[in-house]
Amino acid sequence: MGLQALFFYLFAFVAVASAFMVIAARNPVHSVLFLILTFFNAAGLFLLTGAEFLAMILLVVYVGAVAVLFLFVVMMLDVDFSELKSGAQEYAPMGALVGFILAAELIVVLAGNTFHPAVAGSGTSPIPALSERTNTEALGDVLYTDFIFYFQIAGMVLLVAMIGAIVLTLRHRQNIKRQDINQQIARTPETAMEVVKVKPGQGI
Repeated sequence: MGLQALFFYLFAFVAVASAFMVIAARNPVHSVLFLILTFFNAAGLFLLTGAEFLAMILLVVYVGAVAVLFLFVVMMLDVDFSELKSGAQEYAPMGALVGFILAAELIVVLAGNTFHPAVAGSGTSPIPALSERTNTEALGDVLYTDFIFYFQIAGMVLLVAMIGAIVLTLRHRQNIKRQDINQQIARTPETAMEVVKVKPGQGI
């Protein structure tokens, strides 16, 4: 067994084990820490395949921003996770059915496209040699030419999800002072300032 194969099995085993601990840990803070460990091992697997750009993006974006944000939110919010998980058993059969269907679809796709002898023999390298074009340039060529429409659709889906989250969580409470931009712009010096003459002995 070569050194690269040894590191592959090491990263893969730790990634799968930490991913399982994300859903198995009782403490939500520990779950986020296991998620960060999963991202680090996934970045190691990317490095082994020569995709150093994806490895750095995974560390910078997901570990440096998303996972840390999750950790701060979990630590700052006093969420009763036992109450949230109380009704999970009622939906467990439906969740198991959906998971089984997704797993079956993945097996069919992999068996029909990856392990088929004809497809495996006719496959080509997705990127050129590093001497001709760097990994980042090849990834940009594929992403912004062949898959530009899918990239734009993904951006629109994220935008709609962000707007939907804002609309669903926005609550208008009574007796709270809010800014009125039109009223602020229409203010004049006469309406912005009021001079009150207070007689001696009648002040606060």
